[in-house]
Amino acid sequence: MRSARLSLALETGALDLPSQGRIAVYRPRIGDDLSDLPRDRVTVLTGFKPDHDHFAAMDSVSAGPPYAAAIVCLPRSREAARGLIARAAAEVAPGGWIAVDGQKTDGIDTALKDLRARVDLSESLSKAHGKLAAFLAGPDLSDWLARPHRVDGFQTLPGIFSADGPDRGSVLLASVLPAKLGGKVADLGAGWGFLAAEILRRPGVRRLDLVEAEADALDCARVNITDPRARFHWADATTWRPETLLDVVVMNPPFHRGREADPALGAGFIRAARRMLAPSGELWLVANRHLPYDAVLADSFLELREVMTDGGFRVIQAIKPKRAKP
Repeated sequence: MRSARLSLALETGALDLPSQGRIAVYRPRIGDDLSDLPRDRVTVLTGFKPDHDHFAAMDSVSAGPPYAAAIVCLPRSREAARGLIARAAAEVAPGGWIAVDGQKTDGIDTALKDLRARVDLSESLSKAHGKLAAFLAGPDLSDWLARPHRVDGFQTLPGIFSADGPDRGSVLLASVLPAKLGGKVADLGAGWGFLAAEILRRPGVRRLDLVEAEADALDCARVNITDPRARFHWADATTWRPETLLDVVVMNPPFHRGREADPALGAGFIRAARRMLAPSGELWLVANRHLPYDAVLADSFLELREVMTDGGFRVIQAIKPKRAKP
């Protein structure tokens, strides 16, 4: 979808890229086709680890500002979108094009309306259920830069999961975690650290690995969690490996890719927990009740216990990981 608009913009001259200099692409996702851009001059800028690793494998993650031009791939959060546009405006050399691209379902119409009030924005190009428009770097948009929020004593940032406070599932899971946990614990998809803070209230915990794929969320966790038992990992939880097998894994796994539900994400977290845990280890999981995790849980653990259900959520304790099938 993004590639269709980009191709059309370049073909029609709606977007005229410079012949020299680095072209920054802010927060593209796996599946975004950037092949219409000069590969040797593209710099991908994203804090989401799977996307970062995908484009790094294509030699597209390098070099810092200033850039000659930029493409901003719009995130869903309005504040985060403004912050990303403002960052591009600050990092592209004056006079360089900045294209803003996004789907209608991600708020591109609102973003372009906001932007048109601040800059001389080109006519928008519509295709594949989205829009692309561009402006020349120069105007100061620094008041749009994303700034930290304080929520119940925690720091968060616009655009990260549950930026307005702890989500109901995590609160429910925290309320039923046992007073005694094993010594070596991991919080998979740790976000900005709400569950980690609850885990570290348990005196038996000797080490806690916070594993989070979103760099902004992990940066907030580093501010929020100052306990020396905590260690922070910018990583995809489904591929991360602990130094030694763990006693406990705690998680509230994601189950969306963009706006689309994808239970395979949570299933990947469950399989990863099985690989990380010692033979007597246990998983504490909160999930929406409608998600089809029963089969993967039964395939991954010898013992299962539904600890609590509350509204649309359930908490499950899974004990004794099964050996991985050859």
